[in-house]
Amino acid sequence: MNKLQAMEVFVQVVDAGSFTRAAETLQLPKATVSTLVQALETSLASKLLHRTTRHVSVTSDGAAYYERCVRILSDVRDAEESLSRHRFSPSGRLRVDAPTGLSAEILIPALPDFFERYPDITLELGTTDRPVDLVEEGVDCAVRGGELLDTNLIARRVGVINFVTCASPAYVERYGMPMHPRDLERHRCVNYFSARNGKISSWDYTRDGERIDMTLPGVIALNDSSAYIQAGLSGLGVINMTDYLLNEHLATGKMVRLLPEWRCDPLPVHVVYPHNRHLSAKVRVFVEWISELFANHPNLRLQPADTAAPVPALPSSARQAGQGD
Repeated sequence: MNKLQAMEVFVQVVDAGSFTRAAETLQLPKATVSTLVQALETSLASKLLHRTTRHVSVTSDGAAYYERCVRILSDVRDAEESLSRHRFSPSGRLRVDAPTGLSAEILIPALPDFFERYPDITLELGTTDRPVDLVEEGVDCAVRGGELLDTNLIARRVGVINFVTCASPAYVERYGMPMHPRDLERHRCVNYFSARNGKISSWDYTRDGERIDMTLPGVIALNDSSAYIQAGLSGLGVINMTDYLLNEHLATGKMVRLLPEWRCDPLPVHVVYPHNRHLSAKVRVFVEWISELFANHPNLRLQPADTAAPVPALPSSARQAGQGD
C-alpha cells in the first residue's frame, strides 16, 4: 500500500462524504478508493469510517487521524513545490466556479492572459448563479459576490460589485421616470431571488445620509443574471443590476439609468476555498491572477479602505450576488 496515496484518498472521502464522489474527484475507480481505505484501517488496526448505504462519516479515531493527514499532506506538497517552483509552472486540473454574468463579461475574456502565463493548467470553469458546495462537488475555489454565509470557507476579498437601477426607454416613456426610491413602489419592478433560499433581494439606496431599504412586490422574479437583464431590455419593468453588465446597454441607449443621485450598496467579491484544503500552486496563482484582474478593472477594483487579506467567511443576511449569487 502507498501510505501517502491512501491518506489522500481517506481525506477526500471524508471531505466528500462519499466513496463515489471521492472516486470521481480523484479520477480513480470506486473499488480502488474502497480498497485503499480498508488497507489503511487494517494497517492502523482502527476503524476510521462509519459506512451505510447512503452516507459515510468519520469515527472518533478517524476524525483525529483526518486532521493529522491533512497536515502531513500539506507539508508534503509544500516540500515538493518548494523544490519545483523555480523549474516548473503550476500544472494540472483546476476547477473553479463563478457567477454567470461575471464569468461571461469579466473572467472568460481575460483567460487568454491566464493561459499565456500558466499554459500547463487545465481549467474547468463552472458558470452558474447556483451556489455550489465546494467540497461535495469537488471545486477547488469559487468566485462569490455578497457577504459569505459558509464559515467553513477561507475568503480573500478581491473586489466589489456596484449596482445601477435602470429601465428600457419604452418603459420610461410609458410609465414615467421615478424621482425618488419610494416612487418604485408605484412602478413595475423586476425582482431577483436567491437560488440558495428563494429569498427576494432587497432594493437599498443611500443619499446624503438618508437610507432606504425596500422589498418591492415586482411583476416577475428571476434567479439568472442574463435572464434578469433581458427582462429589463424587454420593457418588463425596472431592474437593479451590476453596473459592469449594464454599461454597454446604457452607453447604446438600450437602457436608461434611473435615480442617478442615489447610491446602491456595493457587494464584496471574494475568492473562496475550503479551510481544510491545501492551497496548491495552481489555486494560489489563480487567486493572485484574479486579484490582479479585479484591481485593474474600473468597475470592480477595491477602494483604499477595503482589504484583500484572507479572512474567515462571516455569516450575514445581506443580499447575495448571483447578480452575483
